[in-house]
Amino acid sequence: MSVNYAAGLSPYADKGVCGLPETFDSPEELKAKVETLSQLIKESQYLVVHTGAGISTSAGIPDFRGPKGVWTLEQKGESPHFDTTFEDARPSFTHMALLGLQKAGYLKYLISQNVDGLHVRSGFPRDKLSELHGNMFVEECEKCGRQYVREKVIGVMGLKPTGRYCDVVRSRGLRACRGKLISTILDWEDALPDRDLNRADDASRRADLALTLGTSLQIKPSGDLPLLTKRKGGKVVIVNLQPTKHDKHGHLRINAYVDDVMKQLMALLGLEIPKWEGPTVCESAETAADVKPPHGIPAKDAVKRDKVKQERKREAAQLTEDGSVKDEKASVKKERADFSVETNEEK
Repeated sequence: MSVNYAAGLSPYADKGVCGLPETFDSPEELKAKVETLSQLIKESQYLVVHTGAGISTSAGIPDFRGPKGVWTLEQKGESPHFDTTFEDARPSFTHMALLGLQKAGYLKYLISQNVDGLHVRSGFPRDKLSELHGNMFVEECEKCGRQYVREKVIGVMGLKPTGRYCDVVRSRGLRACRGKLISTILDWEDALPDRDLNRADDASRRADLALTLGTSLQIKPSGDLPLLTKRKGGKVVIVNLQPTKHDKHGHLRINAYVDDVMKQLMALLGLEIPKWEGPTVCESAETAADVKPPHGIPAKDAVKRDKVKQERKREAAQLTEDGSVKDEKASVKKERADFSVETNEEK
């Protein structure tokens, strides 16, 4: 299916400000800013990343409001050019770097406005991800809520029926659910999915650092979520070539391609980039991946060290008097979050 999914949406006049000029930091400025970002991430206890269309342009999927964006060209009466399809698109460097940050324990939650499915297909755990505008590869049962991740795009949008039915078998061997499956792609007037939005809201309030990548932050409520982090005392870092709606709220503003930023950042953190070996779906993150490496120890070495420790513990398990193996207990540091404080809207 063509990556011009916007052509399937209902007509809508207010698409935000399109075609704003792009600004690039000098190599020296970029280096200094990424070093600052690296330090902020090392000091952070709960990093949340917000992604937009700008992280998928290097994968051949155009953005919407950039100089060659779909809606920018539409306003000029021109047609956009597409180099790939959703099925053929490969996760960009940034997609895989975010997976690496999650595996290393730095990235706690990911919030995306993108519908291209590249976060899920990169192997990013779905329980650590909110896709606020849907996913071209996911359909959902309108009866029981079960979601199905498909190898090919669903083909319909606007939460419309896909023509398939839920095959979840109920308890006690009763017949399958048989609820209608619908697309998860939102049209302009559709409400955001409660489950994804609630998780994104909670994570944004809990975060002490919000990193936005490749988004102009113009669409509500998605674009306003980083402000929840700031209102709770956290910092906001914005990476985008064009001005964004919330630049004045940014603790740090980086003007560069997101892939360039992430390459320097991963090097400074000492992290390797996971290799993409084809579409992979991960439903749940491993508990061990949620432990942040100590300061001063490269993350890849910390992960290897933890694996060795775990293996040695298993091998050293002592037998009790009756021959059973003693339970090994690992202390887990609990993150605390205060979700009870209501915040006022920005005036």
